Amino acid sequence: MSVLVVGAAKSGIAASRLLKAHGYDVILTDMKPINEKKELEKLGICVYDNGHPEFLKNTDIEFVVKNPGIRYTTDLIRFFVEHQIKIYTEIEIAYRFAKKFHYGAITGTNGKTTITSMLYECLKKNGKAIAAGNIGTPLSEWALTCENEEKDVALELSNFQLLGVEDFHPEVCVVCNLAPDHLDYMPSVESYYESKMRIAMNQKEEDWFIRNVDDELVMKYAKNIGCKIIDFSLVRQDVDLYLQNGEARLWDHHLFYIKDLKVVGMHNVSNAMIAAAMAFKMGVSLENIEQALTSFKGIEHRIEYIGEKNGIRFYNDSKATNTQAACIALASFEKNILLLAGGKDKGISFDEMKEYDNRVKHCFAFGQTKQKIAEQFSHATETETMSQALRQAFQMAETNDVILLSPACSSYDQFDNYEQRGDLFREECLKIIASD
Repeated sequence: MSVLVVGAAKSGIAASRLLKAHGYDVILTDMKPINEKKELEKLGICVYDNGHPEFLKNTDIEFVVKNPGIRYTTDLIRFFVEHQIKIYTEIEIAYRFAKKFHYGAITGTNGKTTITSMLYECLKKNGKAIAAGNIGTPLSEWALTCENEEKDVALELSNFQLLGVEDFHPEVCVVCNLAPDHLDYMPSVESYYESKMRIAMNQKEEDWFIRNVDDELVMKYAKNIGCKIIDFSLVRQDVDLYLQNGEARLWDHHLFYIKDLKVVGMHNVSNAMIAAAMAFKMGVSLENIEQALTSFKGIEHRIEYIGEKNGIRFYNDSKATNTQAACIALASFEKNILLLAGGKDKGISFDEMKEYDNRVKHCFAFGQTKQKIAEQFSHATETETMSQALRQAFQMAETNDVILLSPACSSYDQFDNYEQRGDLFREECLKIIASD
C-alpha cells in the first residue's frame, strides 16, 4: 500500500524522504514542476509534477500527507476526505518517528515566530536544541537526520499544520493570542479559533498549557485543557506568570527585568515571558533563560530596523500579515508614520487600523486590498506595488518620520511569501539610504 504526499514544497519533500527511509511506497505530486524530481526518483519515490494525475484517486492509499497551504476543498484532497482517507501534515509524520524529541509548541495569530525564536535561544543553552515547523526547517527534515537523538524542539505551528495532527503531543504549549485570520481558507472564524486549540488536545496531566488571560478569545476557546494550566498576564498579578515593578516572574522565580530586553514594545515583553516559562518547563535554568532573553535582538521582518536617511527611519514589518499584527507595529510608534500596507485580500476587516489614524501621517496602500486599506486613514494614496509605495513615501518623508512596511495582509498577490516581500523592501530601503 502506498502513501501519497500532495505538495512538494520543503515540508512535502522532507516528509517523502522520511517516509521512504521507513519503508513506505511514496508517491509525491505537485501542480508545479518539482526541481528535485530526479533526485527523489533515485530514492525510489514516485514523482508526478505539473498536475495531479486523475488515476491517483484509484490508487490504494494508506494515508495522505498534505502541504498545509493546500485547501481541503481542492478536488484531489476533497476526494480523499469524502472517502475517509486519513490526511496528515508532515508534523504528525515526524512526531511518529522522532520518539526522543521534546516539544515546546507555539501557535496563535501573532507573535509565534518571535516566541519560537526566543525559546530556541533559551533551549540552546542546554546544547540539544532545534527550531522547526512554520519557522523554517520542516520537522520531518530533523526527524530524518536526528530521530534517534534527544532533541529539545522549539516548534512553531500554524493552524493549517494543526488541522493535520492526530497524536502529536507537546510537553508545553501556548496559544499566544487570537484574532480573525485566514478567512479565505477556513469555513468560519470559529473554526479558525478551534483549529488553534488542537495544539493541546493530546496533552497529559504533567504537561503545561500557557493561557493568556488578557485575551478574551483565548479564554473563550481554551476549554477542556487536560494538563496543568499556567495563567499569564501583562496587567494582573493574581496569576502564575506576571509582571511586578518592571520584573517578569513565574510564581516566585525571577525571569528578567523589562529594561534589560533589547527588543521593544509590550508585545515583545509578552513574547519573552511566554518563552521563559516554556524554557523553564523544558529544563533550562533561570540564569540561562535570563541571559538568552536579554541578549535576543529580534527577528527579520518583524518591526526590523533597517536604517536611517536624513533623519527618516525605515522599518520592515513584512511579517504583519493581518490587521492585529499591523496594529501592534503602529502602536510601537507615537506619530509621523508613513505606512506601507496592502496585499492579498484574505477577507478580514481592517477597521481596527482606524484607531491609529492620528499616528499615521500618510498611508500608501498597494496590492489587492489598496482601496480597503486606504479607506481607514484620513490621508492615503493608492498605488499598485510596494516599490511604488516606498518611492512615494520617501518623496513625502521629512526628518523624524518613520517609513513602516506593515502590510496587514498576506503577500501572495505579488510575492511568493512575506520573506520575499520583506527582503525586497529591505533591499530598496538600503539603496535609498546609500544614495546621494
